[in-house]
Amino acid sequence: MNLAQAFKMAVKSIWSKKMRSLLTMLGIIIGIAAVMIIVSVITGANKKSMEYYESMGTNKISVSAQLYSGGDAFEEVYNYCKSIDMVVGVTPTGYVGGTVKYGAKNSQSMEYPPQIYLGSDQYSMCNNFQIDKGRDLSYLDVKKYSAVCVLGAAAAKNFFDAADPIGKDLTIAGANFTVVGVYAQKDFMNQGYSLDNVIVIPYTSQRYLSEYSDLSDITVKVKDSASVNQVIALLNGNFDNWNQTGRGNFWCYSDQSWQDQSNQQALMMSLVLGAIAGISLLVGGIGIMNIMLVTVTERTREIGIRRAIGAERKSIVIQFLIEAGVICGIGGIIGIAIGFFGTAIASKLIVQSVLLPSPVITIFAFLFSVALGVLFGMFPAIKASKLQPVVALRAE
Repeated sequence: MNLAQAFKMAVKSIWSKKMRSLLTMLGIIIGIAAVMIIVSVITGANKKSMEYYESMGTNKISVSAQLYSGGDAFEEVYNYCKSIDMVVGVTPTGYVGGTVKYGAKNSQSMEYPPQIYLGSDQYSMCNNFQIDKGRDLSYLDVKKYSAVCVLGAAAAKNFFDAADPIGKDLTIAGANFTVVGVYAQKDFMNQGYSLDNVIVIPYTSQRYLSEYSDLSDITVKVKDSASVNQVIALLNGNFDNWNQTGRGNFWCYSDQSWQDQSNQQALMMSLVLGAIAGISLLVGGIGIMNIMLVTVTERTREIGIRRAIGAERKSIVIQFLIEAGVICGIGGIIGIAIGFFGTAIASKLIVQSVLLPSPVITIFAFLFSVALGVLFGMFPAIKASKLQPVVALRAE
């Protein structure tokens, strides 16, 4: 018997008992669909998380520096960072919680009021912003305490709609600030607390504000990821004496640690949920073995006749393995189809974006389902091949 004949016989056998075959496939269908949905959604969510980190800016070091005497900790950190070739930008990341007004519009009446950040002329470089209109904060704005500001795309839309905001005045925490620029949109997902819903003012201009913020939070931008740990070591080596002498408080860490932690959490979640879904595949595999054992019992006389006319053991084994593989293969295809729809729906609900399983996951799911059928069909197939013709022909 050639493989084509064996395949036709397998399909005929499955089709003759459609309901039983469908119920047998159910564990495989559920398992394959569940694994595809879990892996695809978690992979997609992790990718979105990485895109979010990248939109915030990569190769960054977060610094917390505070002098107990009340001195300017930022200036000391800034001046030291200028001496490090690997550092390309330094900015405070403190913010002011004041009210923003323009005409009849008031941030207190908005569902998502803008965040007001105190930044240096290197704020956009450190946080991955690009200017869309007007200009960025300049070194002279910082040195001359200029009452100017740059708006994120969402903040500009909230206050000015489609009008050009350049040259207009905003009232921020009781002081007037002239809009000199607008950042290009970079957060295309979050419509609420968006990265674009920001207002950046020179950190020195807080002298005009009715509300103040310290500059203890600082962002240091490094030229590449390979230099991050080196710069952290240099910063700790230079400022750790603040902690030892009681002069102040200093510590720093890499934002990459959050990305690594996010990757580890995603991997752990994939393993746990994948293992749970794998139980369904195990149950499905046991169901395949069970139904194939029943099939062997039902077809004992057929096996005896084939053995009596000279069929080799390997042809019996191949026949039953092909049948088990076809059952699981069909179940795998149905599971893949459900997995596609399930992934699209689940991803839309969880990450607000329609995702589909990758071709690699799809191909692997199909091959795994066929392999599962062959694995769990092995015992029934070997049992069938060991039947003695005389004994098999006597079976009722």
